[in-house]
Amino acid sequence: MVHALRSRRVITPHGEQDATVVIEDGIITAIHTNSHLETRISNLPTVDLGSLALLPGLIDVHTHINEPGRTEWEGFATATRAAAAGGFTTLIDMPLNCLPETTNVAALELKREAAATGGPNGSSQCMIDYAFWGGAVHNNQRDLEPLALAGVAGFKSFLIYPGCDGFTAIDRANLVRALPHIARTGLPLLVHAELDPNINAAVAHLNAAGADWTDYSTYLASRPDEAELDAIEMLLDLSREALDRGQPFQLHIVHLSTAKALPLLAAAKREGLPLTVETCPHFLHLTAETIDANPNGPTLCKCAPAIRSAANREQLWQALMDGTIDLIATDHSPCPPHMKRMHPDHVQPGEQPGRFDLAWGGIPSLSTAISVLWTECIRRELTLAQLAHWTSTAPARLAGLSSRIGSIEVGKYANLVAFDPEAKFTLSEDMLHYRHKISPYLGETLRGRVRSTWLRGQQVFRRAAMDNSGTNTDEFLVSPQGRELQLSSS
Repeated sequence: MVHALRSRRVITPHGEQDATVVIEDGIITAIHTNSHLETRISNLPTVDLGSLALLPGLIDVHTHINEPGRTEWEGFATATRAAAAGGFTTLIDMPLNCLPETTNVAALELKREAAATGGPNGSSQCMIDYAFWGGAVHNNQRDLEPLALAGVAGFKSFLIYPGCDGFTAIDRANLVRALPHIARTGLPLLVHAELDPNINAAVAHLNAAGADWTDYSTYLASRPDEAELDAIEMLLDLSREALDRGQPFQLHIVHLSTAKALPLLAAAKREGLPLTVETCPHFLHLTAETIDANPNGPTLCKCAPAIRSAANREQLWQALMDGTIDLIATDHSPCPPHMKRMHPDHVQPGEQPGRFDLAWGGIPSLSTAISVLWTECIRRELTLAQLAHWTSTAPARLAGLSSRIGSIEVGKYANLVAFDPEAKFTLSEDMLHYRHKISPYLGETLRGRVRSTWLRGQQVFRRAAMDNSGTNTDEFLVSPQGRELQLSSS
């Protein structure tokens, strides 16, 4: 079927255009400026979006879906519904928090089967497309190249205990053994860059001083900037050594939180090291100064690394604008509410609720990311084109998928989002489509809302106006059509 979408604000790599996007069999086949609209397409079925912006579908390269094994935390069905409602058309799933962890081909096939056949009558249960990261853990270097051949997009490692016993941290010696295998695959290595010694020393000092673990300042002090700085310095040293050996690898720093690392990272890029960096919506919106007063529960703001000061937040935004940070990823890391230890019924008898040291670290973000980000973009007079680059184009490049997705261009999938940049709304639970309706942003007034999402030209989500009772009326318009995306050479 050939059809078209028309908007006065189509966000393309060449800027914002008044244009009509022609779609055939799920592919963008033409983009015509509306001032020179060709007569031959005037009879096409066309949806006129008016002043709604048309963005490329968002791509999240840092999603914890948790299935198989912990589907009660989140699963493919709920995560991809939340993502579609949030404007995402592709998720890259992390290899941990699921059981078994994706550290070998057998585990990858279990995850692949769950996504592709867990829906009705053995069909896909995913509303949008997806891919998988593999895990590089202690002593699994012989599994890395088979994982690459089996279709993972790259490899994720932790330099610190990740909170799940089956996904082991990797030390420098194991990284040295793994890096030649990773280099041969040509795939990126994504690293959670914090080191244990800094954190262990900070925790010991806090406990000796009788620190109050219900106070966010205690948790922040337990995840010092130096834990990130020392880890990043070690990783950059390994990158230099690999480059000198003629075995370079693509290093990607996930969820950067400390602005103190920015000079190091900027210098490494000037040096020519193969390096990319991401940060997250929560680091770009929340601040340490306001967490204790969060009305939804302060521990909903716990993540690792930690959310830092307002001044730190501004430096992260500046680093996005100058290119030191390449992209934004959600780090969607959901859990059942009791794991956040917010209330007395969430803890064991005698335990104190609200303790940051006991709460699960992770913030669910798929339904809210674009509005949280656009709220901050408006404050800084940033553009939709910049936001699309950070949330679509750069993530597609990292995941090796940029020949098919990541921008509105002829030949690419018609993965598209109608976005109302002028909308202003108060976030409520009925707007959250992931499994557990908790969020540090509930009750906040945010800017910008997804109105529709198209996956390969098919409308999968539509947000209608509120009904007479004030209830949000979100609609998922088709059965799950998502499929796994394999790598491209671009």
